[in-house]
Amino acid sequence: MRRCVRGILVVLALCGSLVPAVSARAVAVGRAAPFHAGEALGTPLERLFDNVAVSDDSRPAEADFDGSGASLSARDLTAAGWTPGRALTVQGARLSWPQRQPGEPDNVRAAGQDVRVTGWGDALAFLVAGTGGTEVGGPGTVGYADGSRSRYRLTAPDWRTGPLASKAVALPHINTPGGQLTEQARLYVVTVPLVPGRAVASVRLPRAAGLHVFAVSVRSATRGWTGSWTTATGGYAAVGPWSDRTLRLVVHTSAGGPRVRVRFDNTFASAPVRIGSATVAVRDSGAAPRGAPAALAFGGAAGVSIPAGGQAYSDPLGFPVPADADLLVSFHLPGTVAAAPVHGLAQQRSYVSEPGDHTADGSAGAYTSVITRWPLLAGVDVSGGPGSVVLLGDSITDGDKSTPDANRRWPNVLAARLLQQSAVPRYGVLNLGVSGNRVVTDRYPGDGVSTDTAGVSALHRFDRDVLAQPSARTAVVFEGVNDLRWGTSAEQLITGLRELAARGHARGLRMLAATILPCEGEARCTPAVDAERAVVNEWIRSGGVFDGVLDFDAVVRDPQRPARMLPDHDSGDHLHPGDAGLAALADSVELELLRP
Repeated sequence: MRRCVRGILVVLALCGSLVPAVSARAVAVGRAAPFHAGEALGTPLERLFDNVAVSDDSRPAEADFDGSGASLSARDLTAAGWTPGRALTVQGARLSWPQRQPGEPDNVRAAGQDVRVTGWGDALAFLVAGTGGTEVGGPGTVGYADGSRSRYRLTAPDWRTGPLASKAVALPHINTPGGQLTEQARLYVVTVPLVPGRAVASVRLPRAAGLHVFAVSVRSATRGWTGSWTTATGGYAAVGPWSDRTLRLVVHTSAGGPRVRVRFDNTFASAPVRIGSATVAVRDSGAAPRGAPAALAFGGAAGVSIPAGGQAYSDPLGFPVPADADLLVSFHLPGTVAAAPVHGLAQQRSYVSEPGDHTADGSAGAYTSVITRWPLLAGVDVSGGPGSVVLLGDSITDGDKSTPDANRRWPNVLAARLLQQSAVPRYGVLNLGVSGNRVVTDRYPGDGVSTDTAGVSALHRFDRDVLAQPSARTAVVFEGVNDLRWGTSAEQLITGLRELAARGHARGLRMLAATILPCEGEARCTPAVDAERAVVNEWIRSGGVFDGVLDFDAVVRDPQRPARMLPDHDSGDHLHPGDAGLAALADSVELELLRP
């Protein structure tokens, strides 16, 4: 089980205190001594490249990534869309695959080098991999333009044995002098936090044998935006197949704002996907917009190709996004798409067109098919605003058993409450619930086409789904019942929850936990499971780890039989609350707890 809790953790303690290490993740190290302004600001990373990781498949001996002659396949990288010099956006960070040909030095072995890195943002992002068969890492420092420094710790999983669930991309082959192996190679994007409000001037890499760095940059994509809607990718599933079709997806906003951008994610993919064009509109009804859809652009172009594992943000668009409203995000898929990253339980009907680019259609006529999943589209942000509250959960947060097409998930009710008051900021509310999700074990393995869209574990998706959200202020962790129902012990679950709290705190998030709901009457909710649930809930209520508690168990349990839900709150399956129960959860939230 300990292997299941492994992933990538980077923690920064800016007040000098240390955060205990968990499962060999990168952990905080505090503030380093200041350096003097005017010191050398380092060397561009590409000038430091001293290792060759990529080989032409016909000339594998030209590279030796790991010291034993093994290397990455240039052909596989091209098939994934990772071509030399290609800009990649992963976890909200913009990085570039090295502008080098196969057989040329394309990465640096971390050995304390000072690297020139500039910019403002919330995190540093490293494109990395380890060699040697295990996670590798060590401490480094960030130098700021004002002369100060802070410390970080960077850990990279191994390129052949690291978790697929948290990789940026996996390639199907490894080149060796003796021939090509059908074995997956992994590359990772790892982020480490920065001191807020300071301009970065340089980065000193760790001294860590086997830690390879391909790119590094300051993540700035989250600054100046508030998340209004998002969803989590739960898996990579067979779709359509769609060829020359337009998808018109229905999403419901929380916060509003004067400008908009949308995000498409190609998470877990092995090949690029092409968005030919895209629009946004306020929905009238069904697939019909209220007024003409507004065209989105990507770097000034109408469309974009998203590499495997990457993301694409549209350019900011002057488009007033109303709060608490349905939007239509339409995008044309000019090629054939037979599999895509999806959110499996939308509880919302969306639409697929007849052949052709119908993104600009002002009517619903071309949209003749209905889907109940959200493929590819992963976020809608609005400019300005107070930031967002991120809700990390399972099927209860996802809205399972709520009324479809009615936005009665508890995050929707909470968002409406925030809009109707002025005591606390009117935060955006981001629903990162995934039906079937667990805290410490993966349901979807993190790679390949699968029918399971219950996602990788909360530990494996936390960096991507929570820390990379724009202007996140507070996160609520409301998971665990699926772990307990499938054999995870209370002790193992508590270890996972404790780690999530530490990782959020390291990034400056206010971390709240919700108690686990009773589920007596559901087949797997045995008395033994309920006893473990009681242990976890008592630990959550005891405090000391999270910044606050949402006691959802107390809200919905039957006082006469605390192991079950009140019948009025039960959807009928004894595991999921219905509309009334979900509303009760949202109404019970003390809004002041959300204030960071």
